[in-house]
Amino acid sequence: MRQVLLVLIGLGAVLLAGCNQLERLTIIRPSAQARGYTKISPTYDVSGKKPGAKEDPVMLLAVATDLYQRGQLDGAEEMTRRALKSQPDSGDAHTLLGAIAEARGDTAAAGKAYKAAVDGAPNNGLYANNYGGWLCANGQPAQSLVWFDRALADPAYPTPAGALANAGSCANQAGQSIQAEVKWRSALALEPQNLIALSGLAVLTFARGSYLDARAFAERWLAVSPEDAAGLRLAASIEQKLGDNEAASRYLSRLQATPPGSPLVPRAQ
Repeated sequence: MRQVLLVLIGLGAVLLAGCNQLERLTIIRPSAQARGYTKISPTYDVSGKKPGAKEDPVMLLAVATDLYQRGQLDGAEEMTRRALKSQPDSGDAHTLLGAIAEARGDTAAAGKAYKAAVDGAPNNGLYANNYGGWLCANGQPAQSLVWFDRALADPAYPTPAGALANAGSCANQAGQSIQAEVKWRSALALEPQNLIALSGLAVLTFARGSYLDARAFAERWLAVSPEDAAGLRLAASIEQKLGDNEAASRYLSRLQATPPGSPLVPRAQ
């Protein structure tokens, strides 16, 4: 049975051309329990075995994930490396090491960790999506596309709309606007409220001068995220192009009333 997923919101997100953000990072939660695990204090004996026996990598990763979520990166890394010592081919452990490295700003180490995860399980769509996201976020958008295709080829991959939206964003960044549109529209066919795809298509159609299409996508974008500053700004520009200054003024008024800290781009799901 595939393990439960832990989606770490906002981790490793990158601002892409066209006001798009990647949906990252997916880490497999180290537990066989449905929707959650019992948090364990890091001062406990996580091995569950007698001294000298091999430690339980699942338990170690549960503790490491808990420490990571609380910002205790040194402890999280220690537990994760202990898990790898017990199970060297653990893609979950390599992925968590990548997340820890990204939290420290060490993008090179993160990339090596994500690559190690996918090397050990080349058919695992979760690891492929994570590595593709890392490539795209680190100046290799064209090279990332094959990894999103691998994610989509995994029949057990849980969020194909997310991988399609990611592929669209990275194709757009690579200058492949036609491919980006295909991927984004495919994402919306599976998930009509996907913010990454809606915002990408709104920006893309606006840049092409297809203002009625851009209006439709912007309206759908703002229906999902009404206080999105980037969406409001684009919607105002669209209405100005269409000659509806009154509608543009309404969007600008909403933009001015947007609380500080509102997202400038769609948040990862």
